[in-house]
Amino acid sequence: MTDRQGVLVRRAQANDVERVASFVNLALGGRGTIEAERVMARLGDVGFFVAEQDGRLVGLIGWCVENLVARVTDLLVWPSRKRDEVGLALFYEMEDAARGLQAEAVVLFLPRSSRSDLIEFGKALGCEPRTVADMPRAWRETAYEAGREDDEEILVKQLRSQSVVRPL
Repeated sequence: MTDRQGVLVRRAQANDVERVASFVNLALGGRGTIEAERVMARLGDVGFFVAEQDGRLVGLIGWCVENLVARVTDLLVWPSRKRDEVGLALFYEMEDAARGLQAEAVVLFLPRSSRSDLIEFGKALGCEPRTVADMPRAWRETAYEAGREDDEEILVKQLRSQSVVRPL
């Protein structure tokens, strides 16, 4: 559990499922409904951190690490005006956990038609645009699994200066 400038970030737990579902539904603003069962299933697939401010849920980040590459699967902050403050706190907590798992990089997949402010937000997190074809093999495989092509750019933050050459 980490408190970053009034934003408390902690690992999500099974007893958070109802709150997370309500939070996601609030943030979606009627553009769909997420049931608690779906949240519980998602918690089984990826790791989640939640952010609270003044006792209210204000953000979440879902992530996983495969082949030494951390992939952000979900990132939601509501209200959106808190994106910089809450998003940074969530991302840094996830990054610390990914480093602990010896991840070489964090990959942030934004929607292909992302607005420039989202791209700038990714850069503020320390991510840099990288062309898929120019990345190391494990990073490319992560991009391919997400449906990205060789000529596309994705946001990547390198966590280790040395690649892992032997399994840990």
